[in-house]
Amino acid sequence: MTDKPFSVGGQALIEGVMMKTPHKVAAAARTPDGKIVRTKKRYVTRTERSWFYRLPIIRGIVSLGEMLVVGIKMLNWSADQQAGTNEKMSAWETSVALILSLGLTVALFIIAPYWLARLLTETRGTVFNLVDGLARIVIFVAYVWAIGLFSDVKRMYQYHGAEHMTVHCHEAGKALKPENVRKYSPVHPRCGTSLLMFVIIVSILIFSLVKDPRWYVNVPLRVMLVPIVAGISYELLKLSARWPRNLILRWMMLPGLWVQKITTKVPAKDQIQVAIVALEEAL
Repeated sequence: MTDKPFSVGGQALIEGVMMKTPHKVAAAARTPDGKIVRTKKRYVTRTERSWFYRLPIIRGIVSLGEMLVVGIKMLNWSADQQAGTNEKMSAWETSVALILSLGLTVALFIIAPYWLARLLTETRGTVFNLVDGLARIVIFVAYVWAIGLFSDVKRMYQYHGAEHMTVHCHEAGKALKPENVRKYSPVHPRCGTSLLMFVIIVSILIFSLVKDPRWYVNVPLRVMLVPIVAGISYELLKLSARWPRNLILRWMMLPGLWVQKITTKVPAKDQIQVAIVALEEAL
């Protein structure tokens, strides 16, 4: 896909963008007075510290956990820029935000689909698992569509598009200028949205292994399997980036690319400028 020596990842923030390279995390945001502020720090993942953290599936669990924590901190930083403050998020605040976000994820995408499947079918076999998985997909798509109706989230979806377009421009080896960035698609195959769709697809297969009909056993077991599901999904996303022409991986990627039509919007020039600043800082 690119002759660059490393890949770049990112995330939309509140009126801003975060970009990550192998050893740096940087963010840029536009303040209410129109200025672009920026921050960056050195980032060394645990996968570089031990061979164990580099094992397949394990590396995915570790990397996703690290980026969840970094993402929450950068979201907090971008919110502070809108409020005119520059307070750092404490370890306690980060932990609370992490627990709340994980709790919401479990409630929406594990507990709710499970109970919906129980209401619609008494079967504990293939039919039950298909209904459970379909419910998970419907809830996810409905969720990202519904929150996109809010003006603030619409803005974040535009910054999400700006992030992807800027990364595309960088991977194509073009100069990071708004006129160049505008030529690229806001959809990117390595997006977290695509990863979440991989997670949903893999979860249908993995959760089918849990045969216990008792909800108080079945649901906790599903929660415990989430890291494994995430780790496998991470490996599939990496494989799809390495072999984009593989027919099976391409079919598995399609749902994520479709959902990105909701979670990314074409950005304005001033939003692209913010994404460019963030990537230049990360590079």
